[in-house]
Amino acid sequence: MQVHRDLQQLPAFRNAVVTIGTFDGVHSGHQYILQQLQEAADACNGETVIITFDPHPREVLAPKDSTVRLLTTLEEKIQLLEQHGIHHLVVVPFTKAFSELSAQAYLEDFLIRTFRPHTIIIGYDHRFGHNREGGLELLETEQQQFGFRLLEIPQQVVHNLTVSSTKIRQSLQEGAIQLANELLGYPYFLQGKVIHGDKMGRQLGFPTANIQLHDTRKLIPAQGVYAVTVATGGESYRGALNIGTRPTFNGTELRIEVYILDFDGDIYNADIRVSFLDYIRSDKKFDTVDALVLQMKNDVERARHFSAP
Repeated sequence: MQVHRDLQQLPAFRNAVVTIGTFDGVHSGHQYILQQLQEAADACNGETVIITFDPHPREVLAPKDSTVRLLTTLEEKIQLLEQHGIHHLVVVPFTKAFSELSAQAYLEDFLIRTFRPHTIIIGYDHRFGHNREGGLELLETEQQQFGFRLLEIPQQVVHNLTVSSTKIRQSLQEGAIQLANELLGYPYFLQGKVIHGDKMGRQLGFPTANIQLHDTRKLIPAQGVYAVTVATGGESYRGALNIGTRPTFNGTELRIEVYILDFDGDIYNADIRVSFLDYIRSDKKFDTVDALVLQMKNDVERARHFSAP
C-alpha cells in the first residue's frame, strides 16, 4: 500500500475507486466497505483509494472538545489497512480552511480534480463541505457531468458501522475486552515507550514496565488489571497489565504498567505494544500491602493461563 501525504505529489491513479472516511479502528464492520472497494476496483481494472484526514476533523472544528479518543492512531490505521490489500491511502491535512470549502468546491476542486475518480463509494449520510451542505444528493446530481460512477453504502450497513464503533468504545471503557476484540476483529492494543517509574513494583516482587503512550489521544480502557500479550524487541510475552492510580498507596496519577512474565531485561526507552486479551479485575484499594501482593500473584497466574476462546 502506498501512503500519500502531499496532495501535490499524487500519482495518476488508474481508474480510481475512492471512498472517504476516518476508518478509526479499521474494525470488522469496515471490512464490508473494503470488500466493496476491492470488488469495484477489480471490475474496472482500477486501483483502490482511501481518503482519510489528519488530524481528526473534530480536533479542528471543536478544539476545546477533549473527548476525542482514537481506537487507532494514524500510524496504526496505516498498519491495519496494509493488511487488507488497499492500493493507496491518501492522508489529507484537515485544516480550518479546508473545512470552509463549499460543497461544490470540495467536489470539483478536491475530489474530481485531485483524484479523477472512476467510482466513488460513499455512505447514504456522508456530508461534506462548509456546514456539511453537500452529500449524496449533490454527487448524484453531478455524476453525469463529471463522469464518475456512484455506489451508495446502504443505510443498514452505515448504521452497523456506527453501532460497532460505539459498542467498541463502550466495551473498552467498561472493561468488556473480549466483546471489543470480537467487534474489532483483533485484540485492542496500546503502544508506547517504557519510562522510569518509582520502582514500587520491583519492591513488591513484580517489576513493571511503565508505559508512556505514543499518542495521548488513544482511548485507554477502563481502570483495572488485564491479561495481555507484550511485544518488545521483536519478541512476544504474556503479561499482567494494570491501568490505575495505585489506590493502596493513595496515588492519584493514572498509570499504565505491565508485569512481563518470564522476562528479566532492561527495556527502558524501548518501544512496547500491549494487546488486551481479557479483563481480570477492577483497580481497588487493599487494606494491607501483603493483601495486595497476594492478589497480584493471583492476577499473574490468571494472566499466565488465560487462553482466548
